[in-house]
Amino acid sequence: MTATPEPPLSGNDPPLAERVVRPFHEFAAAESAGGIILLACTAVALAWANSPWSATYFSLWERSLSVGFEGGQLTKTFHHWINDGLMVVFFFLVGLEIKREMRVGELASLRQALLPIAAAAGGMVVPAAIFAAFNAGHPGAAGWGIPMATDIAFALGVLALLGSRIPAGLKIFLAALAIVDDIGAVLVIAIFYTAMISIPSLGAAALVLALLVACNRSGVRNSVVYAALGIALWFAVLKSGVHATVAGVLLALMIPARTRIDEDHFVASARRSLNEFSAASDPDLSSVMSNPGQQEALHSLERSIDLVQSPLLKMEHSLHGIVAFGIMPLFAFANAGVRLDGEMLSTMSWRVVLGVMVGLVAGKVLGVTLASLASVRLRIAALPEEVGWPQVHGVGWLAGIGFTMSLFIADLAFGSGPLLNSAKVGILAASFLAGFVGWLLLRRSAVTETN
Repeated sequence: MTATPEPPLSGNDPPLAERVVRPFHEFAAAESAGGIILLACTAVALAWANSPWSATYFSLWERSLSVGFEGGQLTKTFHHWINDGLMVVFFFLVGLEIKREMRVGELASLRQALLPIAAAAGGMVVPAAIFAAFNAGHPGAAGWGIPMATDIAFALGVLALLGSRIPAGLKIFLAALAIVDDIGAVLVIAIFYTAMISIPSLGAAALVLALLVACNRSGVRNSVVYAALGIALWFAVLKSGVHATVAGVLLALMIPARTRIDEDHFVASARRSLNEFSAASDPDLSSVMSNPGQQEALHSLERSIDLVQSPLLKMEHSLHGIVAFGIMPLFAFANAGVRLDGEMLSTMSWRVVLGVMVGLVAGKVLGVTLASLASVRLRIAALPEEVGWPQVHGVGWLAGIGFTMSLFIADLAFGSGPLLNSAKVGILAASFLAGFVGWLLLRRSAVTETN
C-alpha cells in the first residue's frame, strides 16, 4: 500500500500547533520576558513563605538529593544544588557574554570600554563603601559585596518596556556596564567569599583547565567534550573551597570563539549547496525526504552553517532560554522567599537592611553617574550617540536592581538566619524602588526629547 504524501503547508495557513504556540514564542522573544518571569516567581515565593503553608516552602529546599554512585555520592540540599549547581550554568552564560563583549562588543576597544568600565567601577565601589559605613564593626559587615551587583536581566527588561523611545546606544551602555559589573562580582566571589582552600582539589582544577586550554588551541569544537571537562572542573572547584560558580566563568573563557570558514567561503559554499538542491529537484519524488540529492545538499549546507558559527555564539544562543526561563526563575523561587512576621522584624538587622537599600539605590546612582561624568569631563570617554546625562542618571537607577546577583552574594555572606533575611528584605525593596524610579526617569526623558 502506497502512503499518500502529505500536502505542502501553505505559508498563509500555519498548522494548529504553530498557531497555539506562537503567542508564547512572541512573549519569550521579548527582552522584558525574563524579568517578568523573575518577578512572578519572586511574588509566588513571597506569598508562599507568608502563607499558612510556609513551613512546606522552607522544608522543600532543605530536602537532600544525592547524585553519583555508591561510595562516590555527592549529597546536597535542593537549595545548594540550585545555588552551587544550576547557577554554574548561569555564570557560564555570563562568562560567554563577557568573552564575546571583550572580543567583538563594547569592551573590544579601550575607547569604547572606558565609559561602561568607569560607570561600573563607580557603581561597585560607592555602594560597597556605603554598606561598610552602616555595618563596620557589626555582625553584618561581611555583606559589603551585596549592593555591588546589578541584575542584567531585570535592568534590560525594564529598559525594554520603554521600547523604541530609548536610543540603541543607551541599551548598549547598560548592557556593557552590567557585563563589567558581572566581572567585578565574579572576582569578589572568588577572592572574598571563598572558604578554606584545598590545594589538591585546586591542583585538579588547574589540570582540567589545562586540558580545556589544549582543546581550545587544538581546534576541538564538540560541545560534549567541553561539557564533560566542565563537569570535572565544577567538581574540582567545588571541592577546592572556591565557590563552584567560578568554574562556569572559567569554562566559558575556554570555549572557542573562532570560526572555521570566513564569510566569503560560507557564501560560496551555501550558494553551491542551494544550486545542488535546486538541480536535484525531481517531480517523480513526493518530498525532500525521498530525494537523496536534496538531502545531501541540505547536509552540505548544514555543515557550512556549523563551520561559519563559533561554538561560543552557538552555546550562548542555546542557553539564553534555559537560563532566562528556567534557572534564574528557579533560583528566585528558592531564594526570594522570606517570612515577614513579628519574630522576623524583631530579629532584623536594620543596619543590613539600610546598608543594602541605600547602597543599591543611592550608591549605584551616585557611583554610575559621577564616574561617568568624571570620565567624560576628563576626555577619556564619550557618551554614546543620542544619549544625554538625564538618561545616564536613569541608567544609574536601573543599575540599582541587584536582585539575582545580590541574593546570591547575600547567601554566600550570611548563609542562613536573620542577617540573610534582612539582606533579602533590603534587596527586594531596593530593586523594586530602583527599577520603578529608573523606568519613570527614562520614560520622562524620552517624552521630553520627543516634545
